Amino acid sequence: MMRPGGDPADAQAADFRGTTLRILRMLRADRLRIAGIVVFAVASAAAMLAVPRILGDATDLVIQGIGDGGVDYAALARLLGFGSALAAGSWLVTVAMGRTIAGLAQRMAYELRQAADAKVASLPLRYFDSRPRGEVLSTVTNDIDNLTQTAQQVFQRMVFSLLMLLGVPIMMLTISPLLTLVVLLTVPLTLWGAKVIGKRAQPRFGRQWAATGKVNGHVEEMITGHQLVTVFGRQDESVAIFKRHNDELYTAATSAQFLSGLIAPALGFLGSVTYVLVAVIGGLRVAAGSISIGEIQAFIQYTMQFSGPVNQMAAMSSQIQSAVASGERIFELLDAEEQSPDRAAEPGALDTVEGRVAFEDVSFRYLPDEPLIEHLWLRAEPGQTIAIVGPTGAGKTTLVNLLMRFYDLDAGRITVDGRDIAAITRERLRRRIGMVLQDTWLFGGTIAENIAYGRPEATRDEVVAAASAAHADHFIRTLPDGYDTVIDTDEGSLSAGERQLITIARAFLIDPSILILDEATSSVDTRTEMLVQQGMVALRQGRTSFVIAHRLSTIRDADVIVVMEHGQVVEQGSHEELLVSGGAYARLYTAQFSQPAVEEAEEAPIG
Repeated sequence: MMRPGGDPADAQAADFRGTTLRILRMLRADRLRIAGIVVFAVASAAAMLAVPRILGDATDLVIQGIGDGGVDYAALARLLGFGSALAAGSWLVTVAMGRTIAGLAQRMAYELRQAADAKVASLPLRYFDSRPRGEVLSTVTNDIDNLTQTAQQVFQRMVFSLLMLLGVPIMMLTISPLLTLVVLLTVPLTLWGAKVIGKRAQPRFGRQWAATGKVNGHVEEMITGHQLVTVFGRQDESVAIFKRHNDELYTAATSAQFLSGLIAPALGFLGSVTYVLVAVIGGLRVAAGSISIGEIQAFIQYTMQFSGPVNQMAAMSSQIQSAVASGERIFELLDAEEQSPDRAAEPGALDTVEGRVAFEDVSFRYLPDEPLIEHLWLRAEPGQTIAIVGPTGAGKTTLVNLLMRFYDLDAGRITVDGRDIAAITRERLRRRIGMVLQDTWLFGGTIAENIAYGRPEATRDEVVAAASAAHADHFIRTLPDGYDTVIDTDEGSLSAGERQLITIARAFLIDPSILILDEATSSVDTRTEMLVQQGMVALRQGRTSFVIAHRLSTIRDADVIVVMEHGQVVEQGSHEELLVSGGAYARLYTAQFSQPAVEEAEEAPIG
């Protein structure tokens, strides 16, 4: 198992026994299918155990008949017919068992996918901050597939093999205890060889699946950002990074598969030695008259029936190691710490919202040893527009993320209308807040469905009204299917500005009490921005709004402009007040709108 940010070379099944037992406990819930599998396996094994003895009797019948001057063909036909019927019955039962096992394995896959999906939805943002999305995706897809496919194969082979390993020695003992001892003496050597090879293969399978997660993560990033990669000419670097991850996966997979591949030939060699010993000793026993030709024929068939399951079980040990490594990655996801549970909400909390928001002595840091926001105080009165500006990394977006309860505070509290938001359920709090981000997110569906994402029950007239308010109605109607146009999730069907307008319309539709705009107009052209700003003024009427902006021209009319640096509010006031004070805001404003300052910055030496 690879720890977040760890080296995949260190990845291995750290708790093989514990993970295996946990997988078995998951299967225990489907007792009916497991019972059916056992019944089918017993029936199939019993039939297969009887066939060699029947064929041996048939051989002795023929030899005896030749010696006596005539073969009893009627008796021979009955034996062969009975043996054929048992073989056919065993095949039919095996088919039924395979169908039952497939249902069991796919049920486990279904439940794991359901659990993983529910888990992902309940994980805090901190979890995804420390892991590539592709690695999480690989766990939910590749690792679950590997685990369930292996479980299906294990049940298909191992249950039947275990029964054969129990039944074959009994049948052997009824023929020759000496030959049975010869066969059984090779079993410990076979199991020891499989264990040695499997133990060496185990950590390599862990590295293989960890490397698979890295490859998937890189591919997902490159496909998502393909346009930017092309624009900045980073194709060669992207290919080089992929080659490094792919080489890592190739090395890990080759090593794991090579070692696991050694098991089959090693066990095949031991099986051949056993077969030779049985043939030689059995031939001597036949020559001495201690055993019949039919019996030695049956015993050799039993030897093959015995060595086959042993070899299968040993050969599958490496595959089981791979599945357990996947199981650990799955359980690591399922055991990840979820976001803190909501407290019992106060009765009537946020049924009506005036919009008074206060940050009281708030402290927060992403990493324990890296302070970000320390002892911050900020107050927004109902209906005010609070613009938050400052350099990158100042904590602007973090501030609104804390208001949305995407993260929990380290100290202090945030209140809405005097109520601590920690005492309000996240769902109830977020229903009162509309949020438009710089990075648009649209799902594969119609434009109308995307606008109504926050209010699925909204009527078409309400959707159109929201789009009109966001100045998106015109371009939507120019599309071939209008509001029923299906959005392509690869972002190729709409421009960035058009996608942004749809997300703004989505915020209009939910009619929030508090509004958060995080660079919401950064992707639209100047004319569209002016139209959107007019719509935003209407949307902000009577609502408390937090506007994060880098372009200061968009927030001149804000009631209060808050300037942040290093997680602290360094000054606040109106646009005119801050310009007069000549502080941090005035410097930012001058840097943006003073042409001499721009030219001076361009001419200044780098470094």
